[in-house]
Amino acid sequence: MTASTPLLVTFALYLLAMVAIGFMAWRSTNTFDDYILGGRSLGSYVTAMSAGASDMSGWLLLGLPGALYASGVSEAWIAIGLIAGAWCNWKFVAGPLRVYTERSGNALTLPDYFTNRFEDSSKLLRILSALVILVFFAVYCASGIVAGARLFESVFGLPYAQAIWWGAAATILYTLVGGFLAVSWTDTVQATLMIFALLLTPVIVLLSVGGVSTSMGLIEQVDPARLQWIGKGGVVAVVSAVAWGLGYFGQPHILARFMAAESLQTIPKARRIGMAWMVLCLLGAVSVGLFGIAYFAAHPEQGAMVRDNPERVFIALATMLFNPWVAGVLLSAILAAIMSTLSCQLLVCSSALTEDFYRGFLRPRASQRELVWFGRAMVLSVALLAILIARDPESRVLGLVSYAWAGFGAAFGPVVLFSLTWKRMTRNGALAGMVAGALTVILWKQTGSALYEMIPGVIAASVAIIVVSRLGRAPSPAMQSRHDSVREALHATGY
Repeated sequence: MTASTPLLVTFALYLLAMVAIGFMAWRSTNTFDDYILGGRSLGSYVTAMSAGASDMSGWLLLGLPGALYASGVSEAWIAIGLIAGAWCNWKFVAGPLRVYTERSGNALTLPDYFTNRFEDSSKLLRILSALVILVFFAVYCASGIVAGARLFESVFGLPYAQAIWWGAAATILYTLVGGFLAVSWTDTVQATLMIFALLLTPVIVLLSVGGVSTSMGLIEQVDPARLQWIGKGGVVAVVSAVAWGLGYFGQPHILARFMAAESLQTIPKARRIGMAWMVLCLLGAVSVGLFGIAYFAAHPEQGAMVRDNPERVFIALATMLFNPWVAGVLLSAILAAIMSTLSCQLLVCSSALTEDFYRGFLRPRASQRELVWFGRAMVLSVALLAILIARDPESRVLGLVSYAWAGFGAAFGPVVLFSLTWKRMTRNGALAGMVAGALTVILWKQTGSALYEMIPGVIAASVAIIVVSRLGRAPSPAMQSRHDSVREALHATGY
């Protein structure tokens, strides 16, 4: 398709607004702490919206609706698993991690936290966790690049090879300039745009088709199996879909929002805001994919855009059902979802390279200005690597996200949970859990098993942590005392 003037204007205004926010944040970014965690200054609303937007990437408007459109309601188990996992993450991880990272040498990154939490003078934990971040975030960032390319390819008719550059350019710019504050402030705007698009679109689709009952009838005519909660994959597919929720405990870009909260007291309110936003967005995404089946069953002549790639279903509905100006706003929501997640992923990779490699090993006495500029250079480097990975035009957004999500969930999730709740956990237990989780995900993926690699990865990591910690020497009294002080601080505030 060829983009209309309203689409071009809307996209241009949106992109200019995001870049402008990036330059505003630049003025508030004076130190490396500001660049990486915003000086731990996020209030409840920004914490909630930033955590949500950084979580729900382009797959929310492309991958998930595409999965529902292709396979039916059985894919909605992913949304159910994510809601359960996100609530547990807010409830059991957000507060303890906020306190623990501040009391563990004011840790700015997840590798920094692991190193200080386990008093790892060898820095093995720092190296290994930073490598895990770089490997899996390279894939995760690539998913964002692919999603952006799909959008520019569909809306502006650009060749895929050009679309991947246009899709990434604005995100790289405002992340490069404004750092964490730019990412968090733009996330808040983008989260608002995403929920607007995901609530409005399914309502208009239903009205155009004739209501819920008519839509269900049309879906049944296309394929009755698409209305069954247990699809062709059986129970294994359901368990695998729900297991997506396990991944939340190990996602560095989401955990960074908890670490950056202004105080422990902001977390409960942020949880309520964030969960309400998430439930509504996921409900909207599921509805777009499901009722999109009904729309194109009633209008088969308009289905060319989704016939080859179901992940374009939201784009197709937005452009066909809405005035071009409104469609421009709705399609900007896809860009918002892509940019919000890609930007924080680039920043987490940059922080790992800067804090955990550059300052940790090469330049321990580097000035704040030097660290900020090195961090910006690393944002650009990681972005170029992600573009390289995303060059394959056959790449699918949901497949790339699934693999990276499992990698982080298994490598970091059990380590984070045990480190916050079990004072008997040791440095070697953390190392064993990280290695077991990451390797299991990588190896299990090669088997082609229908069981999501997250499940065996989390099990392997948990067993490794418990066994190795039990067999080793108990943690130092100082380490156990710090753990007790964190628990007491949490208890004193109602956690």
